[in-house]
Amino acid sequence: QVQLVESGGGLVQAGGSLRLSCAASGRPSGRGTMAWFRQAPGKEREFVAATWTSGMTYYADAVKGRFTISRDNGKNMVYLQMNSLKPEDTAVYYCAASAYFRNSRGDTYEYWGQGTQVTVSS
Repeated sequence: QVQLVESGGGLVQAGGSLRLSCAASGRPSGRGTMAWFRQAPGKEREFVAATWTSGMTYYADAVKGRFTISRDNGKNMVYLQMNSLKPEDTAVYYCAASAYFRNSRGDTYEYWGQGTQVTVSS
């Protein structure tokens, strides 16, 4: 059974930084796609960033240049470094995983974490 556990959320002022972590268990380390999504109150879930087995990364336009996704295959972890945070980044952030190549479509990911709240004050 694959489990994903996020951590690192919190309250930060606009312009600040946070680093989210996602610990994965029950899946081969370094295989497939790891991604972050987010959902703000009253809005649909949206793609944030993804990283593939090859190490390549892919970002939503809204976070490009401010967020960085990375993975530590030895620890079976994925991270999201968030810099220059804006109030519109406020959302619950979810870690997602798939054993296959995936992109920004959330409905194609098999595994999801419970989410971690990120709140950016103005």
